[in-house]
Amino acid sequence: MSRKLGVGSTWTFSRIAGLAGLAGLGFAILIVSINAFLVPAGLPHTGAETNDVVQFFTTQQDTVGLASALAPIAWVLATLFGAGAVSVLWRTDREQGTAWSLVGFAGVILQNITFTGVMAARLALASTTAQDSSTIAGLWALHNALFIFNGTFLALAMTGLSISGRRAGLIRRWHGGIGLLAAALQFGSAVLSPLVIDDPGPVGLLGLVGWLIWVVWIVAYSITLIRLTSAPTQAIPNDRRTGPVESFRSDHRQADLPNGQRRHPAQQRVEPPESAQA
Repeated sequence: MSRKLGVGSTWTFSRIAGLAGLAGLGFAILIVSINAFLVPAGLPHTGAETNDVVQFFTTQQDTVGLASALAPIAWVLATLFGAGAVSVLWRTDREQGTAWSLVGFAGVILQNITFTGVMAARLALASTTAQDSSTIAGLWALHNALFIFNGTFLALAMTGLSISGRRAGLIRRWHGGIGLLAAALQFGSAVLSPLVIDDPGPVGLLGLVGWLIWVVWIVAYSITLIRLTSAPTQAIPNDRRTGPVESFRSDHRQADLPNGQRRHPAQQRVEPPESAQA
């Protein structure tokens, strides 16, 4: 569960989790910052008229460029967050014969790819002349379609990491609950919005509420991962065929966990083996 990097340097999964938590917080800050640049500047909503789209992307090129410059950093941080979460959850998934953490990580990667298309469409719109209205209309339609379907992968990320986190005892019931709620809202928006893409109406609120909950969810998940860095772990030898394993004992109540589940090992206190106590 650890890798030696040099004298006095050992990277345990809890330290990796801490870095993943910081990456998750950085990702959340960046996506909120990007929207803080674009929305007040007048970013057109899905289904906006072509004239509004032309006016925004011809007058706010610098704003679009700044947001586009921040986006690659956000995608890197999202990938680190997802990979760190898998490093913490994968052992429990294997023990239980599941792979929910991989489902969540796949959602993170796919949303990165999809939103790359969204940001590429915005850059292309900002580089297109106002006279070429037909090209602008086509790029905006593509932007809207990619933006809508991105909710599918946000839903996948929250579903996989929420279920895996709950089964491992890493996150609490309320945290897993809001993750599944936001996933349902995002997926519902992705399924319904193509039917009303020119005028989302109330359906657009599903995606907005789901996105706001997604931000809360990832911030809470990131803080949970950061807290793992302070959880003590102790590696003890086991059967030679299996090699070293980590032994954990809990001094926390498990009342908030479903039957048959236990709190994640990194949230448990380690006691010395009986041989050491003797």
